[in-house]
Amino acid sequence: MELIIILLLIIISGIFAMTEIAIVSSRKSKLQQMAQKGNDNAKKALELANNPNKLLSTVQIGITFVGIFTGAYSGETLTRYLSYFLSRIPILGNYSDIVSLVTVVSIITYLSLVFGELVPKRLALSNPEAIAAFMAKFMHRLSNFSFPVINLLSRSTDKILDLFKVKSSDNSQITEDEVKMLIKEGARVGVFNLAQKDIVERTFRLSDQKANMLMTPRKEIKWLEINQKEKVLRKIISDNPHSYFPVCKNNIDKIIGVVRTKEILISYLTDEKLDLTKSIHKPIFIPESMNALKVFELFKKSGIHIALVVDEYGNTGGLLTITDLLEAIVGDIPTIDELPAREITPRDDGSWLVDGLVSVEDFKDHFKISKFPDEGSGIFHTVGGFVMHRIGRVPKEGNSVEFAGFNIEVVDMDGNRVDKILVKKPAGKILKKR
Repeated sequence: MELIIILLLIIISGIFAMTEIAIVSSRKSKLQQMAQKGNDNAKKALELANNPNKLLSTVQIGITFVGIFTGAYSGETLTRYLSYFLSRIPILGNYSDIVSLVTVVSIITYLSLVFGELVPKRLALSNPEAIAAFMAKFMHRLSNFSFPVINLLSRSTDKILDLFKVKSSDNSQITEDEVKMLIKEGARVGVFNLAQKDIVERTFRLSDQKANMLMTPRKEIKWLEINQKEKVLRKIISDNPHSYFPVCKNNIDKIIGVVRTKEILISYLTDEKLDLTKSIHKPIFIPESMNALKVFELFKKSGIHIALVVDEYGNTGGLLTITDLLEAIVGDIPTIDELPAREITPRDDGSWLVDGLVSVEDFKDHFKISKFPDEGSGIFHTVGGFVMHRIGRVPKEGNSVEFAGFNIEVVDMDGNRVDKILVKKPAGKILKKR
């Protein structure tokens, strides 16, 4: 009977230990999410997590009383029974008391460590939020029942800590490094894809970057002279497809304002004359040391998405646009003209390895072909699309068509898309499917 009581007491101790670890290691955000969905037990668990003194005092009271009862039942009763049994063995007769005491203590210690500490705590760590919510109601009632004792313990603890000038820390604050680690771990297990991880990491880095780290340097700025001839202005604007241009007088350090290309175009279409003065906006000047996030806020408030970066002497050091800031977060955002050309690579055997996304126009220009069959139908726009159209289905590697004296063979597929084709000159008909 005593052994059964001891085992029950160890299990109760394990429940207290499991509850403590579950609530302490639970993510408050997860408990809050569960509480918002109507889980009352999660609300109680969140209250305990936000009041560690109350939680620890309740758990300690339970574990202490369990320990007292365990000692009372195991120390004398089991030792006496075991000693009586060992006294009958001639070799151990004289040492039965000490052997039985060591044996009982060892067994109780083993059971307490395994079933009272290690197993419950491992269970708690495996699913802390669910266990915390399940046990919160019981712990909440126990803490209310034991309130006078808990209050005394909490106040005593606070007074002693005050004597040692120990201040309680606020562990609820989440640091930037912790968020970064969570993002990395989330990407590792597949919760976030790499693109999301990169964007978050770049966003954090943006707060540490200054205007002069992201700006277009002075020597690369394209600007408009206020007194320049219209023909020259047209050429500068057409050769440099930017959304904004600084407008200067004589040199780049004498900036009058900025103009939007869209407004210049509208003004020109309306008046049939290019007049910069009608479209000039007040320029925004920022120091080189301004934080990138503050520049974002400045753009949002002003509606002007371009700023002139000036050095300590007031000279123009560079130019910063909202595109520069976005590229710092998501990476390069190329224009159509900046996109890399699809490759047509000649091979030693006289054939060509061609990217399936090469446009029909580029393919015609390279191979001196006048026209593709059904070219104007809008069914295809790339050479890969042409091959798929001619075959009449999604091709497989090794499928080919002959056209205009060329054999076009599919050598690589990317899912349902023709990724790479091999172009060579065969003998035979001008057009056939195979």
